[in-house]
Amino acid sequence: MSNKNLRGTGVAIVTPFTKKGEVDSKGLSHVVKHLHNGGVEYIVVLGTTGESVTLSKEEKKQVIETVIKANANKLPLVLGIGGNNTQEVVDTIKHTDLKHFEAILSVAPYYNKPNQEGYFQHYKAVSAATKKDIILYNVPGRTGSNVTWETQVRIAKAFKNIVATKEASGNMEQIMKVIKNKPKDFMVISGDDNLTLPVIAAGGDGVISVVANAFPKEYSEMVRLCLKHKFDKAQKLHYSLIDITDQLFADGNPGGIKYALSLLKKCEAHVRLPLCEPNDKVKEQLAQLIKNYRS
Repeated sequence: MSNKNLRGTGVAIVTPFTKKGEVDSKGLSHVVKHLHNGGVEYIVVLGTTGESVTLSKEEKKQVIETVIKANANKLPLVLGIGGNNTQEVVDTIKHTDLKHFEAILSVAPYYNKPNQEGYFQHYKAVSAATKKDIILYNVPGRTGSNVTWETQVRIAKAFKNIVATKEASGNMEQIMKVIKNKPKDFMVISGDDNLTLPVIAAGGDGVISVVANAFPKEYSEMVRLCLKHKFDKAQKLHYSLIDITDQLFADGNPGGIKYALSLLKKCEAHVRLPLCEPNDKVKEQLAQLIKNYRS
């Protein structure tokens, strides 16, 4: 069964840090409220953009508790739990209190470079670990290998609680083949902000977005227009943000989006090593683009 709460705009929320490098709960709460005011459909906690791989278990708990409190049951929440050690992912799912979460976002195993059977068996184990809905996350640019459309469709047909894929391959032909061959209720969610419009036009269901951290109102409205097949109006919003989105990723994510949020006075721009803030050229271009956008 599809999960309609996952249709539209989900936001891969940043994890703000203080100048000392500590998790900034106040800043995080501020961003959550910014997303509420922007009208997005749901929030994804502890994803890649949330720098989850550099957070300790205690810090992850702090982030989860902060978001739950600031959210106050207003929006569905999705929790990122993934990794390249299948047993560890399974154990984490089993020992995490998921009562406040709509679903789990689980990235395809990285570094190991599994074959396609390995991906299938990994998601079989993840599926068996919980009754919660699961979103498969295919992002070859980060993981180093691709979950093919055939494997994604095989997983979708085999495991009923794997209800969606976040497709960030950037390969529209692959994405369209998933859409063409998937079970009717299985959802295809864009993992690339600038491909969301064509993905929805091809039959997709929405996005898990980075740029919507900064521009939730405009971006989520663009997605809603797409889902209503009002592409003439959606295109205007899409193209108004496309250059900003390019710059957000020009020197690393989430450095770009955190810098944008700092310009908008939503949180500070600090990231955690091995990440660094964007270079000065990218900062200058982002500042000018955002200034022009808001004027």
